[in-house]
Amino acid sequence: MRVLLLYTKFPKSFWSFEKTLELIGRKAMLPPLGLVTVAAILPQEWEFKLVDRNVGDVTEEDWNWADLVLMSAMIVQKDDMLAQVQQAKRRGKAVAVGGPYPTALPEELEAVDTDFLILDEGEITLPMFVEAIERGETSGVFRSNGEKPDVTITPIPRFDLLDFDAYAEMSVQFSRGCPFQCEFCDIIVLYGRKPRTKSPEQFIAELDRLYELGWRRSIFLVDDNFIGNKRNVKLLLKALQPWMVEHNYPFSFATEASVDLAKDQELMDMMVACNFGSVFLGIETPDADSLTTTKKYQNTRDPLSDAVIQIAKSGLRVMAGFIIGFDGEKAGAGDRIVEFVEKTAIPTALFSMLQALPDTGLWHRLEKEGRLREKNANINQTTLMNFVPTRPLEDIAHEYIDAFWRLYDPAAFLDRTYRHFRFLGEATYPHKGKATQKNTSWVVIRALLTIAWRQGVLRKTRFQFWRNLWLMYRHNRGGISSYLSVCAQAEHFLEYRQIVKDQIEAQLAAYLAQKQSRDAASSTETPQPELVR
Repeated sequence: MRVLLLYTKFPKSFWSFEKTLELIGRKAMLPPLGLVTVAAILPQEWEFKLVDRNVGDVTEEDWNWADLVLMSAMIVQKDDMLAQVQQAKRRGKAVAVGGPYPTALPEELEAVDTDFLILDEGEITLPMFVEAIERGETSGVFRSNGEKPDVTITPIPRFDLLDFDAYAEMSVQFSRGCPFQCEFCDIIVLYGRKPRTKSPEQFIAELDRLYELGWRRSIFLVDDNFIGNKRNVKLLLKALQPWMVEHNYPFSFATEASVDLAKDQELMDMMVACNFGSVFLGIETPDADSLTTTKKYQNTRDPLSDAVIQIAKSGLRVMAGFIIGFDGEKAGAGDRIVEFVEKTAIPTALFSMLQALPDTGLWHRLEKEGRLREKNANINQTTLMNFVPTRPLEDIAHEYIDAFWRLYDPAAFLDRTYRHFRFLGEATYPHKGKATQKNTSWVVIRALLTIAWRQGVLRKTRFQFWRNLWLMYRHNRGGISSYLSVCAQAEHFLEYRQIVKDQIEAQLAAYLAQKQSRDAASSTETPQPELVR
């Protein structure tokens, strides 16, 4: 069996960083970890070829080679997945799909005649699919019916199928699931509220494989809450730290975690000792009432701003997510988010309007209340809300556009980045001895020169850029390389904030026109006379 593993395209998004990737000669931020894990679970006598459409196009030679096309996608990739299924079907290929998007909205894949839907978690449903293939079946839907696999049985992903040069970072996974109950989140729907972890030996075996294949750059742990099971995380870090020392710190790590990380100094210190450099936090909003409404209780127990600064001062660069549009939200939410981001000096603040995702608590509540505008979802930052909020949608959209624009003003972004690295400069880092040396290529030198030219000469940030760089040299010399890499993100956000503004304004205009048309039609309807009895 020859299997074409096809990863579908992402639209331009907050995380796509096209302009930044161009500077360093990479084509995508992260590889498709799900597909290379699928390749490891499927029979190893099968042949595999991976095509990531974020890196390159599928050729006719690829199509012709394949007996089966197997695709994966998140909801944000849905348009390209549907298009690629149809491309494969036109060529007479059998098509199997899996991942978060097909699992959430399987009817959309059935509507384009997809042959096999391998839903939920692959450790359970992929063996079902293989058995069906061996029986000669040509279609089927495979579900785990609520069962969650033990991830200690998950094999080492087929990292050898990846083109390492195409990616800025590598992906690995330690755990699945999250113990919290945020109403809007689909992670607990997909993976459950009981975090399941790999063993330390299993995780380190994956690092051994990456090391053997020559990877020597950053690794992103894609866990939706890395610290969901703190006991097991500490066991992992205890085993990982001597491995990092023995191998001369070949990798740096980043991950996602809940804000209660700030309460556990030992855990933060262990992460820094293992060369974790950054963490993404789901802050969502500084409004305590909105956090309670959406059941994000873990963010209401301590001052959020203190937690962010404590994490940064421990040596972990903070990235964070923010959302506007919660029920009961008061006017000025966009301003309050900007004020919080500025106060805590978070450079990279993911900002979106709230979306109701399929099968979440929010989705079911809004459906009962008759407030869903569309029975689909998209978590991109350029998408208008898919439900009727409790305050005017146009007010939320205008606040969102204004706040996004201000957050990614080049001068504001550069200022936050500098202040955040001053917090990071207060941390105590491990002595790394003869750490693995990263080659300083011409590509890196050219990227640094480009950043210096654009931000230090052409733009209004010119004085600020050189002043901050000098102050970094004085106060946090060891952080200069990381500082400049974050400064490079401005090249993406300068373009992306305009995309957000243009697309949200266009969708809002269409929404208001439709609303006006409906209101006009309603007001001109002729009242029906009552029946006379």
